[in-house]
Amino acid sequence: MVYRVAQWGTGNVGKLAVRGILQHPDLELVGLLVHSSDKAGKDAGELAGVDPVGIAATTDPADILSLRPDCVSYMASGDLRPDEAVADMSRVLEAGSNVVSTSVVPLVYPSSAPARYSEPLAAACKAGGVSCFTSGIDPGFANDLVPFAFLGAYERVDSVRVMEILDYSTYLQADVLFDIMGFGKPLDELPLLLQPGIIGLAWGCTVSVLAAGLGTELEDIREVHERVPAAREYETPLGTIAAGTTAGMRFEVQGIVGGEPRIVLEHVTRINEEVAPEWPNLPGQGGYRVDIQGNPSLHCQFHFEGEDGDHNTGGLTATAMRCLNAIPAVCDAEPGLLSVLDVPLVTGRGLLR
Repeated sequence: MVYRVAQWGTGNVGKLAVRGILQHPDLELVGLLVHSSDKAGKDAGELAGVDPVGIAATTDPADILSLRPDCVSYMASGDLRPDEAVADMSRVLEAGSNVVSTSVVPLVYPSSAPARYSEPLAAACKAGGVSCFTSGIDPGFANDLVPFAFLGAYERVDSVRVMEILDYSTYLQADVLFDIMGFGKPLDELPLLLQPGIIGLAWGCTVSVLAAGLGTELEDIREVHERVPAAREYETPLGTIAAGTTAGMRFEVQGIVGGEPRIVLEHVTRINEEVAPEWPNLPGQGGYRVDIQGNPSLHCQFHFEGEDGDHNTGGLTATAMRCLNAIPAVCDAEPGLLSVLDVPLVTGRGLLR
């Protein structure tokens, strides 16, 4: 079966998703929504950097809904507009189209997401008789699906730690890098990401879904973080990181069991490889690591590279494709909000060509 898909958003992830849909043997691109008037009317292929495909981009959501696609791939930015993104997705679901999304990351595990996100979407799923699945890479398969693949082979689990260890020098999203994460800002200025409760909101879903998969009740979820200054001035494609301003950030979201952090999500983020050499490192520009203590104990690390050789391009492609490859399973699921615990194993069917 071929599933009719409309793409909503052509940012860093969305434009890669357009190309992914066009190349996927089980997906057919039927519509494209953009937010910039400069992109309106342009061919979807042109916006994705491939040959024209005869589908013009629109800025009107009604145009997308009128197509009645099997699924809408919703990848508009949601970090600073989560309520608007939830309203967009609810409208799509109520109209009877399934949704896969990367935008509102607490919905990676809907059971732990704030009610103001989950309740409207659950109601919309029921009204439209469809399903909604949020995923990506982190939060997403790098720290839920991958650990679960290993955890099923354990006699006893003592602790689980999942880590992102990355060089962000080629991460080309200025609002995230500077405004949300606070790179290039004074260390006495607390960025949005490190405001109390924010990293728990964004990544607590990872800790919660791992606990749910393990059948474990969490006593608490705690946040810790630290930052380091730039030893000198650093140039990035998006601007200058002045000496003495934030150049490295490390944080943890800790799931507390028995009074101790037993399920932990950790990020180690640098603006380049010079920063904080004493912090955990991975080869090259970094990647992901899973550490499970128990019987047996396991330590696994992996990284991505795009066709251009860059790790961020590879990660963005994987973010999009985790959702797109799940579309058949999402369309076939019972109506409702889905997590990794509800979606069957997606094996890459049809992708070896």
